[in-house]
Amino acid sequence: MLADITGWISALILILTISRQVYTQWRTRSTAGVSRWLFVGQLAASAGFVIYSFLVENWVFVATNSFLLLTAVVGQLIYLGNKRREARQGVGTGARKTEPA
Repeated sequence: MLADITGWISALILILTISRQVYTQWRTRSTAGVSRWLFVGQLAASAGFVIYSFLVENWVFVATNSFLLLTAVVGQLIYLGNKRREARQGVGTGARKTEPA
């Protein structure tokens, strides 16, 4: 029972996180922005899936979800590094750059 609840909650977190990202990209009509919540949600869902996979003793998914958890950590670190760089350079203030004619 606990394993199933953990798995379904993790799946829901992942679905909601990805859905939010898709909605944001649809609303802005851009793929340029990545929400910080994408990686936060991926971290939470991946950690839950690692626990779930361990509880049901599915070692393939333990390994796979551990890798996904690692990619979420790396993605979050890259995101935070990029945000700091943009803040130092004054990039990402919401103004759109236009292409020269």
